[in-house]
Amino acid sequence: MVRLNMRSLAIQFLGVISCSVLLCAQTSEKKAANGGLSQDEVLRIAKEVQKQIGTLPMYGVFDDIHFGIKGRTVILSGQASRPTLKSTAGNVVKKIEGVETVDNEIEVLPLSPNDDRIRAGVYARIYGNTALQRYTSNRGGAARWRSLTRRTTGITNDPPTGYHAIHIIVKNGNVTLKGVVDNSGDSAIAEMQANSTPGVFRVDNDLYIANAAKNE
Repeated sequence: MVRLNMRSLAIQFLGVISCSVLLCAQTSEKKAANGGLSQDEVLRIAKEVQKQIGTLPMYGVFDDIHFGIKGRTVILSGQASRPTLKSTAGNVVKKIEGVETVDNEIEVLPLSPNDDRIRAGVYARIYGNTALQRYTSNRGGAARWRSLTRRTTGITNDPPTGYHAIHIIVKNGNVTLKGVVDNSGDSAIAEMQANSTPGVFRVDNDLYIANAAKNE
């Protein structure tokens, strides 16, 4: 199976999640394993899946979707903050030429008022931090969403719009940070801001550092 990871990118272009494709030299055996698809066809499908999911209006800062390709089947995984995102993602991928089936394994996160408050709080602390504001196109949005920390619901169903390099995944009070930052310092700041949010039990920092290889 060809597996692909989708991330919100600060490196290539705004508002679109990326996918990393690792493909070996094409052989007849591999083509057979890929449902008769050539390497170019697999790449075409991968790019189209990336485009279709990355441009969904409801895909945002509180979601993280990955996909893999096995033959003519696309496997969707990751987390969605709203049930409609899971079903919509599956439906748009089904329509891609060359895709015969979709295995939709996207996890729908719990609809929890407490998690809703945490999303608002973590968002405000991360994107309200001066060092991290460049990771969103939603300038000034943190002040708007900071007010939601005083509400019980709201931000999950009406999330901040625009590009966000750091995605905030919240499940039962636990926070996972996904996405891309420029350096380890920004990664540490984001983790600290999330950890300092009231109600957060644990923070897993899965941020990818874009310039890590240059600094080695």
